[in-house]
Amino acid sequence: MLGRIALSRGITAQRLSKNTTLYMKELASPVPGCQSQASEEHKPLMVMLPWLGSRPQALAKYCEIYFNTGFDVLVVESEAKEFLWPRWGLEHGKRLLDLLHSDRFVSRPLLVHAFSIGGYTFAQLLVNVSKDKQKYQALTQRIKGQVYDSLVVGSVDRMATGLGKTLIPRLEPLVKYASLFYFGTFKRQTIDYFNAGVEAFWNTPVTAPALFFFCENDVLSDPQVMEDMIDHLRKRGIDITAKKWEDSTHAGHLKRHPQEYLTTLNMFLNSLHFSPLKAKL
Repeated sequence: MLGRIALSRGITAQRLSKNTTLYMKELASPVPGCQSQASEEHKPLMVMLPWLGSRPQALAKYCEIYFNTGFDVLVVESEAKEFLWPRWGLEHGKRLLDLLHSDRFVSRPLLVHAFSIGGYTFAQLLVNVSKDKQKYQALTQRIKGQVYDSLVVGSVDRMATGLGKTLIPRLEPLVKYASLFYFGTFKRQTIDYFNAGVEAFWNTPVTAPALFFFCENDVLSDPQVMEDMIDHLRKRGIDITAKKWEDSTHAGHLKRHPQEYLTTLNMFLNSLHFSPLKAKL
């Protein structure tokens, strides 16, 4: 569906793997259908990490924002199994890291937009970076901006609640308690990995400006933990913009508060000084 939406608006879609798709908008050229390899190599790339179970129509609205501002968009989806068995999540993060470090993308400035479990995927990427910071220093410096929407932060109880709400909503209590039992039984294979991801995020080597969207009534995200993390990152010298609502929806702030969301995102993107960011959202 997202591919058809993209293609209908002159965007080409290329499936790179089962869960990874690159959407490209052709650069303006005197000769239709042609663009130089050099210009493509330095074109900014949006790395979009969606929420679990995201619908193509909803995701397309976010992609459109970045198409209109000159970005190609790399959509990297996550699966529940990568969260339930974090070693697989770590491997997923490593595959993304290797892709961004590959010849095809090695020269492109990057912007990250992660929603909900997508933040977990990015944290797993950071865990891999922490194992060889020197090797990936150039990559982390290519990240020029970070956008985090509805990060799942807080207790294991909140993570279990999130699984219940996203996997089988009608059986939410059962899934929640089964998840808690599972996490407790396999602590070394789950919670210890989660903690490593949290530590990697709090001590991230990515120092680019960051924008956080969150709300007070998100059952999947502890707003106080969000505030503490934002304060911690600010003390580390990272330029942080935060937009918080008293009442909103997990990974649904754009739908609930479209004008505020777009205005905040537009101001943030313009502050990054990407050369293509001239179009209005």
